[in-house]
Amino acid sequence: MRHPRILDAVEHILGPNILVFTTTWFIKEPGTPHVAAWHQDATHFGLEPNDQHVTAWLALSDASLESGCMQFSAGSHKRGQLAHGYGVAASVNDANQFIPNPGQLGAIADCSLQPGEFSLHNTLLVHQSGPNNSTDRRIGIGISYIPTWVKHTGSQRHTAHLVRGVDNHGHFDLDPPPASDFDAAAQATHDASYASYAKNYAEQVRRHIEKTRAAIDRT
Repeated sequence: MRHPRILDAVEHILGPNILVFTTTWFIKEPGTPHVAAWHQDATHFGLEPNDQHVTAWLALSDASLESGCMQFSAGSHKRGQLAHGYGVAASVNDANQFIPNPGQLGAIADCSLQPGEFSLHNTLLVHQSGPNNSTDRRIGIGISYIPTWVKHTGSQRHTAHLVRGVDNHGHFDLDPPPASDFDAAAQATHDASYASYAKNYAEQVRRHIEKTRAAIDRT
């Protein structure tokens, strides 16, 4: 997440002061049905504003159409936040979310990546990925970058990593970088950070469900 080639590209979009909000492994075993249905990353992150967030998806193995690479609905980030539902079987996303009424998806961009390549997408971009029909694992890591001035709307403080520039805003508790691989203190920090993230994520899922139900009731 600190690789200069990735950060240089992210800085071109977000500016010089950059936090990592979260990272997520996305692994599909060979010949398995796991998918990511059409969704937006912004839905459960609770960031304000919700469009100042870029996901870098780094391929560590071949990510082809056969192995279930991402597919983007070009220009869909301009539509704003869409309502999501839940209950996708064999989903790679924790909340099993999907957009029940995606509307006109327009041009679909296939994002095939070779190991070591990465893509960048806006947090409101509608995207999906299919099952892994290949004979090898599809391994990628999603890195969520935000500028330091973005806030989190959860009921408790959220942690983040400062990976470039300075943080003059203090909206997040900054995790220290690990001293070494598998450093005991760093692993304890990671465990605490993940526990906090999981609570915040669950809260944002509840908020979105309540907001969607309220919108349905009004209509």
